[in-house]
Amino acid sequence: MSTLLLAEHDNAVLSEQTARALTAALQIGAEVDVLVIGKAAQAVAEAAAHLQGIRKVLLAQSDDLEHHLAEPASALLLSLASGYTNIVAAATTTGKSILPRVAALLDVMQVSEIIAVVAPDTFKRPIYAGNAVQTVQSSDNTRVITVRTAGFAPAPHGNAAAPIEDIGASPASGLSAFKENRFAVSERPELASARLVVSGGRALGSEQSFRDTILPLADRLGAAVGASRAAVDAGYAPNDWQVGQTGKIIAPDLYVACGISGAIQHLAGMKDAKVIVAINKDPDAPIFQVADYGLVGDLFELVPAFEQQLSL
Repeated sequence: MSTLLLAEHDNAVLSEQTARALTAALQIGAEVDVLVIGKAAQAVAEAAAHLQGIRKVLLAQSDDLEHHLAEPASALLLSLASGYTNIVAAATTTGKSILPRVAALLDVMQVSEIIAVVAPDTFKRPIYAGNAVQTVQSSDNTRVITVRTAGFAPAPHGNAAAPIEDIGASPASGLSAFKENRFAVSERPELASARLVVSGGRALGSEQSFRDTILPLADRLGAAVGASRAAVDAGYAPNDWQVGQTGKIIAPDLYVACGISGAIQHLAGMKDAKVIVAINKDPDAPIFQVADYGLVGDLFELVPAFEQQLSL
């Protein structure tokens, strides 16, 4: 029994999501190999080789694999699948794109977004927007699993390096081609892995008000900025700031929710935060049921006052 873990990276830096998914993979109890696909990704493979607990790193590089398109990546994974009992990836955009195709090509079920490993073939996963936890058992010979990484601590890095094996790449599928990426440039921490997050909701009232109120506090804390789905839908914040079931699932050390009611959709994305601070004028807002600290009052007074206190 062995596990193949698909690494998450940008061809230059290994994402912490890989280390978190590795923790889940190791709990399954099998030997774990890490697969790095990309182009000019040798540094990523070397970083992955220092993750503790892995057997080896498989490195596949080609022009087709540079952008982690589902078609060439799944073809490569399919060629390796016979040697593994489990194929695992973080439940990121990349993992959610590639692994369903792998599962379909293998004609097996996918176990999606696990939050705990009960046994090598049994897992827990949230359903109903995180309002219930389902325990599932897979009888497939090859299990295809995505991991909700907020539920797992990152595996540590060690001084010893696992061997790196260059496995080449599968022939080009020709089914898809990369056109362009458009990234929002920000000096703030990346939302999915940030230790501190300040989020705003629809109560901010406008995009300008959102920026004038939320960003100074986030800048003071050195935090990433998040937003509720309602705030994003209203145009107050860009889509990549959305926290929730249909946005990003995060687990920061500190989450400050400003003017957010705490709908189930939003709670599903942030309730694993270690400390939650809620600021809301409605004392009956559901966010207070999960908050460690709550401030009831006008956020346009409390948030600037909070920021000013931090500057003293």
